[in-house]
Amino acid sequence: MMDWIPIVLVTFKVLVLGTGMFFAIKWHYDQGPNEKERRTLLHAGAKVAAVFVISLLSLGLFTFVLARKLGLDLTFP
Repeated sequence: MMDWIPIVLVTFKVLVLGTGMFFAIKWHYDQGPNEKERRTLLHAGAKVAAVFVISLLSLGLFTFVLARKLGLDLTFP
């Protein structure tokens, strides 16, 4: 009996979240933003993606430099 509980609960969770995502996307699609709003959203999304990539690269570089300064071995086996 205990072996089936995670399977049932995960299946239920996937179904509930999947249904919720479907209706959320459908509701947003039905709102139908006009072309000017869509262009503004694309620009904002591109800016957010660029900031994310730049911050991810800078964090990786900072981590690499810090690891080098601390004398950690960064070679691949």
